[in-house]
Amino acid sequence: MTEERKRATERRNDVAEGRDAVDTIIDQWRAERPDLDLAAMGTFGRLGRLALLLSPAMEEVFVQHGLRRGEFDVLAALRRSGPPYTLIPSALSKTLMLSRAGMTNRLDRLEAAGLVERRLDPADRRSFQVALTEHGHEVVDAAVTDHAANETRLLAPLTPAERETLDHALRMLLRTVSD
Repeated sequence: MTEERKRATERRNDVAEGRDAVDTIIDQWRAERPDLDLAAMGTFGRLGRLALLLSPAMEEVFVQHGLRRGEFDVLAALRRSGPPYTLIPSALSKTLMLSRAGMTNRLDRLEAAGLVERRLDPADRRSFQVALTEHGHEVVDAAVTDHAANETRLLAPLTPAERETLDHALRMLLRTVSD
């Protein structure tokens, strides 16, 4: 049997046994370093692989609406802020966990595309506000509709109970690392 056929057979057996590529990596580390507790490595390995594998499927939706992921994030933050769909740049930066320089670049691109506009802040003339334009409102509404449907499709292999368990576990982990 060729090496390639042997690996293909092993992959089929792993799938049948519920194993994945991360299990193989953990097995290799266990053989080399049996002294280590590798359970967390498996969890983080799966989270990382999942993010890498799902990212292109999610990006595709944004591209269909002429957006990059980061631009969608800005528009979505403005849209969900409620009428008048206006925030100051520092609030956007904080919400999106983005540097002010990164925010400026995104805002420049969105403003050039006619999706947002910058206005002087009536409460502080030294500052400005970012407002969603009518066109921006239309684009983000269409994009978020498609994005929500895409995410539902991507999570379809999980039962509602599995999704609830996953959400609970991730919520707990996020709470501990963000404090």
